[in-house]
Amino acid sequence: MFSTGPEGKMVGTKAWVFFFLVLEVTSVLGRQMMLTQSVRRVQPGKRTFSIFATPADPLDSPGEWTTWFNIDHPGGQGDYERLDAIRFYYGDRVCARPLRLQARTTSWIPAGSNGQVVHGSPLEGFWCLNREQRPGQNCSNYTVRFLCPPGSLRRDTERSLWSPWSPWSKCSAACGHTGVQTRTRTCLAETVSLCNEATEEGRLCMEQACSEIPYIVMNPETKARRAGQSVSLCCKATGKPKPEKYFWYHNNTLLEPSLYKHESKLVLRNLQQDQAGEYFCKAQSDAGAVKSLVARLTVIAPDEAPCNPTPESYLIRLPHDCFQNATNSFYYDVGRCPVKTCAGQQDNGIRCRDAVENCCGISKTEEREIQCSGYTLPTKVATECSCQRCTDTRSIVRGRVSAADNGEPMRFGHVYLGNNRVSMTGYKGTFTLHVPQDTERLVLTFVDRLQKFVNTTKVLPFNKKGSAVFHEIKMLRRKEPIILEAMETNIIPLGDMDGEDPMGELEIPSKSFYRQNGEPYTGKVKASVTFLDPRNISTATAAQSDLNFINDEGDTFPLRTYGMFSVDFTDEAASESLNVGKVKVHLDSTQVKMPEHVPMMKLWSLNPDTGLWEEEGDFRFESQRRKRREDRTFLVGNMEIRERRLFNLDVPESRRCFIKVRAYRSERFLPSEQIQGVVVSVINLEPRAGFSSNPRAWGRFDSVLTGPNGACLPAFCDDQSPDAYSAYVLASLAGEELEAVESSPKFNPNAIGVPQPYLNKLKYRRTDHEDPRVKKTAFQISMAKPRPNSAEESNGPIYAFENLQACEEAPPSAAHFRFYQIEGDRYDYNTVPFNEDDPMSWTEDYLAWWPKPMEFRACYIKVKIVGPLEVNVRSRNMGGTHRQTVGKLYGIRDVKSTRDRDQPNVSSACLEFKCSGMLYDQDRVDRTLVKVIPQGSCHRASVNSMLHEYLVNHLPLAVNNDTSEYTMLAPLDPLGHNYGIYTVTDQDPRTAKEIALGRCFDGSSDGSSRVMKSNVGVALTFNCVERQVGRQSAFQYLQSTSARPSPASTVRGRAPSRRQRASSGSQRQRRGVASLRFPGVAQQPLSN
Repeated sequence: MFSTGPEGKMVGTKAWVFFFLVLEVTSVLGRQMMLTQSVRRVQPGKRTFSIFATPADPLDSPGEWTTWFNIDHPGGQGDYERLDAIRFYYGDRVCARPLRLQARTTSWIPAGSNGQVVHGSPLEGFWCLNREQRPGQNCSNYTVRFLCPPGSLRRDTERSLWSPWSPWSKCSAACGHTGVQTRTRTCLAETVSLCNEATEEGRLCMEQACSEIPYIVMNPETKARRAGQSVSLCCKATGKPKPEKYFWYHNNTLLEPSLYKHESKLVLRNLQQDQAGEYFCKAQSDAGAVKSLVARLTVIAPDEAPCNPTPESYLIRLPHDCFQNATNSFYYDVGRCPVKTCAGQQDNGIRCRDAVENCCGISKTEEREIQCSGYTLPTKVATECSCQRCTDTRSIVRGRVSAADNGEPMRFGHVYLGNNRVSMTGYKGTFTLHVPQDTERLVLTFVDRLQKFVNTTKVLPFNKKGSAVFHEIKMLRRKEPIILEAMETNIIPLGDMDGEDPMGELEIPSKSFYRQNGEPYTGKVKASVTFLDPRNISTATAAQSDLNFINDEGDTFPLRTYGMFSVDFTDEAASESLNVGKVKVHLDSTQVKMPEHVPMMKLWSLNPDTGLWEEEGDFRFESQRRKRREDRTFLVGNMEIRERRLFNLDVPESRRCFIKVRAYRSERFLPSEQIQGVVVSVINLEPRAGFSSNPRAWGRFDSVLTGPNGACLPAFCDDQSPDAYSAYVLASLAGEELEAVESSPKFNPNAIGVPQPYLNKLKYRRTDHEDPRVKKTAFQISMAKPRPNSAEESNGPIYAFENLQACEEAPPSAAHFRFYQIEGDRYDYNTVPFNEDDPMSWTEDYLAWWPKPMEFRACYIKVKIVGPLEVNVRSRNMGGTHRQTVGKLYGIRDVKSTRDRDQPNVSSACLEFKCSGMLYDQDRVDRTLVKVIPQGSCHRASVNSMLHEYLVNHLPLAVNNDTSEYTMLAPLDPLGHNYGIYTVTDQDPRTAKEIALGRCFDGSSDGSSRVMKSNVGVALTFNCVERQVGRQSAFQYLQSTSARPSPASTVRGRAPSRRQRASSGSQRQRRGVASLRFPGVAQQPLSN
């Protein structure tokens, strides 16, 4: 298990063995922050309420005061010194029910005396919100203490003067030599002079890990050059001993080692076009070898264009009232330039990483007008591509860490990258981290400080081109410890499935335990052994790492697990971890249902730094009689338990394939509507003998991300027996599950994306195939490897392992499996096209909806509709005060109001609008002219008084003569829920919009909800009467019309509006394509 040292680094054991590592979740004593009737507010200029003690109080008050606490700083939303968080960190150094609270700044100014708005309660703590302070002022840094009843505080006894000792540091010696280990502790007394003992102590040690398999820490990069130029490709590996020899390969052919001198840097001068292709290196040491990832080198002729100047086709969806007769569709081709590395201008330096990275991008656009019904829609079309500097982006990983059994969040846990703590989970188990620039393989370890869950190492896919990816991290709950006798033989069962025998047993002979310094341990042992049982499919998502190992040739190969176990042995006081020698692992051979796996079974341990499994030893057969078991055959392996504590019973598996999967924005499955950044996961299943459709166990879990051409998902397969393996596939975007194509009652190969007869051979079934009550978010197939001479099986969706490139480059017309988003009642249109899934598609333009590619600011306004029906609401966003954009359209946003659960004739809409602010050149701001237009017969009833007052005081003021709509010059300031305006800035556009939507639904500036709350945080209110019978809404129109509509025709008849899911609150997670029909509105541009 991991622990944290005084500098926040992960120290102590690395302990992992291949049976499954489970994270522990941290809990917080107390409850979530909220204002209750016991909360008091301190207003500037007013007397401090009695809950805050005055400086004289400590002398007169019965009871005893705690020390001063300061656990937060005023960054972000403010300064929070909450009692539940203080008790979490300091335990019984503060009582459960304080009598009074005293707060002051770190410069000794009493709370409430500095003119700031603050809040406090003895039972909840103290907090100050930045948004409540005067403009331009943030909260001060506050420190607090509590008055407790007499005798309720822990006294500064000898034991409580000191913090617990930190874990022992790593041995300072090299392999096989004697060195020193140290550990430290901290004085906790207010008076340091009370602590008169040592704060650090040391001991002798011998480094036992004498070899470590090489591991790549720097991969060569994909580059492009002109013929005659030079290039360098770099590779670096670490290990014990450090690799000294590097071998370079070009298109899988070894380059002459004597020519390149085994160096980690390959320099190629005076390049010729035949030197283009794929390059990788192999690093080798006495401990083994490892191969890098493949880098592609492009070499073009001196006079050749580095990019195809002609843009490729890219279709955007138009509003429903903008049907194009020329193309007989609702789509318009705006073109795009595929983002790829190109041979641009380079300096004379020969570097591992180019000083300037060049990409193909849009260099020229053309303004066009699209004729719609009653109005003209402007757009900008790409007309020329060229090689230019790549857009700066940043890769972000977000996620939520929770228990695999009941979803309990891991609160305030630590996230490590190597030995460095890079993030921390919040109250709900969420975390965010920025991926370091040179990262190729993101290996994170999640550590539960409360030790409720097994520490878990995960290898997470991320988008190297930028943007955020969301991952659900599942952890196993740590088994409650049992007491063992060190002087007796102990047998611990592995696996506790109801009605099933254990998968195996852990046998610990007597006198096998010893301390960290090598001394034998003879007392009682506190033992916790947590087993990940592959017979329970619900545990698959909690599997450790990505179940890969590196073979002797340096290639990465997958493993198929028969169980993982995490071990934790300590002395009876749980003050020191114990090592164990001569441990036997017994695996019941009857549990291995694939006979060919029995002779290949091995015991593995997990290296948490690399996320790779390393072999511990083989198994041998042994027949035994043990109590009620008669002549059972076991596979027996031997190991020692020292640093690593996570083990796995695995079989190397060479029968590998790839599954081609794509994700779409709707059921139209258009190539231009593919979604990037979707996490697609596969659980490899082993069928139960005789019942191929009913899996008996899972063997592997993998995840990949969709790119511009979908994703290729690794999975086990078999060419002799199509049912030898099956796969369970699911997909999610930002934590929201996508739907798979149905298999029952309709079975449509064209919709599924795979033709017959191959589809029948794969036995495609969505999860609700037999029970419609089951979620529709996954499918299962048999992994039938394609036959090499079969034409119908050579075009996907299953590709042999050696055909990965064919899978990655397969066109959208090739067979593939599909996921899609449920169409939401929402539609977005940008004058300058931008794919929010791909930050590299951003274009420098004054009319760009997002002015900066690494800072996305999302703005929403809450509109309340009083009327019997849900109403479509549009925002039309134009330049308001900037000389380059005044009167020009930025974009359109449409959304359908959501019905209030408690009020039958009330609904509300959270409508996006373009934020005011600097444009891309950062020269001057633009106050966006926003027009809010509800559909149908609506009349503006009221405007939020605080919003109106703000707009009046921040001229110019937009004219509002038409009561059927509302026009404003969008505020520059992030006003908040009191104004009905919700603003969030983030480095990922989807995340910014998601957070802002959650706050808008909740009607608060810091909360989040999936249920619309119509009576709080409203900016505008409209009264809307029921539309004329026979007229459809825009969304009904889209969803009920399959034939070609006439641009000017009136649609008659009534069709029910399509609802995405049972929960109305989930609508905000999904985007749609529908828009509303309305006549053109004359816009009066403001003078600059």
